[in-house]
Amino acid sequence: MAEGAPSTPGRKPSTVQVAQVERAPDATASAGPSESPEKPAKVEVETRALPFLLDFLPLQDAKNTRLSPFFDALRLGRLTTTRCRRDLELLWPPRVACPTCHGEELEWVDLPSRGHLYAFSAVLAGAPLGMESELPFVVGLVDLESVTLRLFGRVVGVSWQECRVGQPVRLETYDAPGGRVFYRFRAE
Repeated sequence: MAEGAPSTPGRKPSTVQVAQVERAPDATASAGPSESPEKPAKVEVETRALPFLLDFLPLQDAKNTRLSPFFDALRLGRLTTTRCRRDLELLWPPRVACPTCHGEELEWVDLPSRGHLYAFSAVLAGAPLGMESELPFVVGLVDLESVTLRLFGRVVGVSWQECRVGQPVRLETYDAPGGRVFYRFRAE
């Protein structure tokens, strides 16, 4: 774990590769306007754990979150969310309490696995730490079929140049670092 980074017992952190460059003494100081500085004397690459606050995927087991049924369903290839039994309001993201009535009488319901791309954006540079090797990639808003929910997520299976609004997509779950699971959408 990186020095000073908070740790969580039992959590396997995501990692990132960091390059450290050592230059020869006075390599840049001796270079005049027409001279180029010397090449690095040594480059070392090491793998470091991401600090907890930069890890985008939450802890997913029942010991660490009351939303563990969401992740259990993802492991089975199903997308679920909660619905308030009192208000009958479908909630996204899944909640442990209804934001309208503040009650905790929620039930888990399955969501459709297909939808259409409402909007999208290409991430061409400036990816979050640990995702630089995945550039470029597409993120989008997806309108799910037969429900009034619009979900945000990665879109795979299509380049950003070929992506289009209205494109059909389907849910896809994938294994993430540390034994975790998450969802994305695959263009059809």
